[in-house]
Amino acid sequence: MTDMKLGLSLGYWGSTPPTHHTGMAQKAEALGYDSVWTAEAYGSDAITPLAWIGAQTSKIRLGTGICQISARTPTAMAMAALTMDHLSNGRMILGLGVSGPQVVEGWYGGPFSKPLARTREYISIIKQVLAREEPVANEGPHYPLPYTGEGSWGLGKPLRSIVHPLRADLPIMMGAEGPKNVALAAEVADGWLPLYYSPFRQEVYSASLSNAKADFEVTQGIVVNITDDEEKGLIPVKHMLALYIGGMGAKDRNFHKELISRFGFEAEAAVIQDLYLAGKKEEAAMAVPDKLADEISLVGSIDKIRDRLQAWDETPVTSLNVSARSPGELEALAELVLDR
Repeated sequence: MTDMKLGLSLGYWGSTPPTHHTGMAQKAEALGYDSVWTAEAYGSDAITPLAWIGAQTSKIRLGTGICQISARTPTAMAMAALTMDHLSNGRMILGLGVSGPQVVEGWYGGPFSKPLARTREYISIIKQVLAREEPVANEGPHYPLPYTGEGSWGLGKPLRSIVHPLRADLPIMMGAEGPKNVALAAEVADGWLPLYYSPFRQEVYSASLSNAKADFEVTQGIVVNITDDEEKGLIPVKHMLALYIGGMGAKDRNFHKELISRFGFEAEAAVIQDLYLAGKKEEAAMAVPDKLADEISLVGSIDKIRDRLQAWDETPVTSLNVSARSPGELEALAELVLDR
């Protein structure tokens, strides 16, 4: 592959709104970055900051990485996407994901059961809205349209969007980790947003991606740290991995821990989780293998990163979404990736 694209990953807000996101997006656009991505957890939403950024840019594509499907009904999500697509003149990318049971049941107050079936229905309804070929209806158990269940007045009828969508083929991408969920993305979506991907362990996902379309996009978020001290540069990556492996899920059902186990680090993942749940967060981070942290990131000197990019060129990944910290890093990465 010789046409790797770059995206800017801005994530979700911390305890206070960031002050540099718009400027970073404008800089990325000027440098030729393909996309900019916002996220949501249980604080800031993904759509509002993306609209703000979209109003102050003109070319860069605008992606949600990701919108949680339990946060909005599928028709509400379709409304937001088609509205953003019009306002941005066709730059919207709709990234969707199921999140996890702690957020879905603890924050949104809904069941997490049958996430694959819910996702399939959700995307099917969004595609109906965007196609606007007929009034939207769905007989599935998760998002019945019209609703005729308990409390219904019996007056609902299938409706068609008042607004004509700008694009019926507005790209839909899925955040997915498990083998069946990744396979679902290849089947029903236009692209996939992996959480972690190693160019040296492609077999972890190869079967799930075997039926992907030729133009299927794989947009991988990646931490970048240009430094001559690799050991120190990997520490933030190791802390991030410890948080996800140890704390982002229940002890007996943590999707991130299961993924790292499939990467070949099952024993290490168990140790990391035990340490993290025992409150030993620093020890948990230090238990993350350097090899794992190094493979899923771009940390090191310019020459090291240039060499590592050759490995990424041999993967199905079509875009690297970088978490750059400064305009200078954006420039360095543009030179490394886009000017080859």
